[in-house]
Amino acid sequence: MDPQNTPAGSRLTTPTIVLMAIAAGLCAGGNYFNQPLLDSIAGALSVAPATAAVSVTVAQVAYGAGLLLLVPLGDLLDRRKLAVGLMLLAAAGQALSGWSPNIATFLTGTAVAGAFSVAAQVLVPFAASLADPARSGRAVGTMMSGLLVGILVARSAAGLVSTLGGWTTIYRIAGALMIVVALALWKVLPDDSPSQRTRIGYGEALRSLGSLVARYPRLRTRAMLGATTFAAVSAVFATMALLLSRAPFGYSPATIGLIGLSGVAGAVAASAVGRLADRGLAQWASFGGLVLLLVCWPLFGFLGAHSVAWFVVSFVVADLALQSVHISNQNIVFALEPQARSRMNSVYMTAYFVGAAAGSAVGTTAWRAGGWTAVCVAGAALSMLSFAVWAVDLRATRRPVTA
Repeated sequence: MDPQNTPAGSRLTTPTIVLMAIAAGLCAGGNYFNQPLLDSIAGALSVAPATAAVSVTVAQVAYGAGLLLLVPLGDLLDRRKLAVGLMLLAAAGQALSGWSPNIATFLTGTAVAGAFSVAAQVLVPFAASLADPARSGRAVGTMMSGLLVGILVARSAAGLVSTLGGWTTIYRIAGALMIVVALALWKVLPDDSPSQRTRIGYGEALRSLGSLVARYPRLRTRAMLGATTFAAVSAVFATMALLLSRAPFGYSPATIGLIGLSGVAGAVAASAVGRLADRGLAQWASFGGLVLLLVCWPLFGFLGAHSVAWFVVSFVVADLALQSVHISNQNIVFALEPQARSRMNSVYMTAYFVGAAAGSAVGTTAWRAGGWTAVCVAGAALSMLSFAVWAVDLRATRRPVTA
């Protein structure tokens, strides 16, 4: 989208959407810095590695709370002010983590950064509302590309930067970058139109989440579809290090992190899926993603278990599948009720987040029961469940909205 040729009805220029995507990536990626640094954090703060690993759970729980309690505010408040304010608070959490003298302070900083990093989930529906309606899918795809690249790069960047300046360095750099980007957003984002806001109180907005779920069958089916597909892929995310650290691979954590960067291909594809959604093909983009999701499991099980090249191919296919479904889901959900986009996103992303946690648990349980083969079987079963949900969603397109 050329900033000099912004479509009529759009207030979203190319530099603005790029900056919003960078902001989303910084916010989301910050929750993953601790994962490759747990041993370093434990040693520096004089605690056991298991204690340092609690920070992973703290970040997840805090993020989940932010999805439920903060993202709905996007329908009530000026989203420019809300997103920038949340991002500054997340920066404060990163800075607190980077200057922590003890584990209690570090966990507090992790919780603050995790809860307020949902600024990214305020920016995604904001971008959709600023874009020309015919290009809202492309805007959502661009935002998700930035968010996903941020998550993928965060782990590798944390490991690399820690070798240069210690484990605290990445938190301090991230905090400073988030402040700079937040101030830049304040300068370039337009004021949120009051006509886009819902005139209800905060308590009523939270209660309305249940009402939206009851009113829109496709919110229910698309939230479930997001949960089941992310659960399937999360089974791999949770166990790939266990596979790749053993024979025949024997890779170090740093090498495994670099292999994980192959998922950037899925992030790049997110924008293309958004274009399909703009053409009214979101349902079939989802179907294509589900086909790819089924294809990846024999690749993982028969080829990826013995060859790193085939593992990377399988990982790219799985990530492409996940993003095809996810971007389609968000475009469909956002179109259900434009004035409730933030609350719709709150419902959808909470289900998505729960699916990821459930998939991680399924993956680790399957690994203990039968190794990598059991993980692939579990992933294939979850993928079949996703197909069943998609079939229900297809019927829901003909179902009337409940008053």
